[in-house]
Amino acid sequence: MSTSHACPVWVGYLLANPFRKLVHSPGRILGPYVSTGMWTLDVGCATGFFSLPLARLVGASGRVICVDVQPKLLEALRRRARRAGLAERLDVRLGGLHPLIADGLDGRVDFALAFAVVHEVDDSGALFSDVYALLKSGGQLLVAEPKGRVPEEEFVKTVHAAKTTGFAQVSTPCIAGTRAVLLSKG
Repeated sequence: MSTSHACPVWVGYLLANPFRKLVHSPGRILGPYVSTGMWTLDVGCATGFFSLPLARLVGASGRVICVDVQPKLLEALRRRARRAGLAERLDVRLGGLHPLIADGLDGRVDFALAFAVVHEVDDSGALFSDVYALLKSGGQLLVAEPKGRVPEEEFVKTVHAAKTTGFAQVSTPCIAGTRAVLLSKG
């Protein structure tokens, strides 16, 4: 992941607004896919709008790997996680996904989330390839892109790039204001 298309830091803070939960309820969005003990990955986690709910869902025996390219957002995530008593469930990483593979985490992740992030990366194929490597067989990836930023034709290309990597399309969840797809590693 590069920083060339990353949203400005101030937007990352804005996205953590509690009122956002009225539109994008993390429990409703993630609950069907995540359970206690799972290892999860939050790609482009920012300040942790989804990371902290993921940490609650996976429980003390689970893990949430949080990856972002912006250090200030990760600092805010760490503060929020400490205040919530969830810091020990998070593995917060600056940079891209490839180092996670090098650290031996390939094939370890049960569920990955890429919420409003694929359109910000330079090479979605490389992103999908890295996520694919990190997922266990049968692991799932939920991709949601904002309708206002990603036209339908572009989203179709995104899904095609994921399928080219080896993902199979499972469903198209209805998430307000987004184009979403649930993918699975065969």
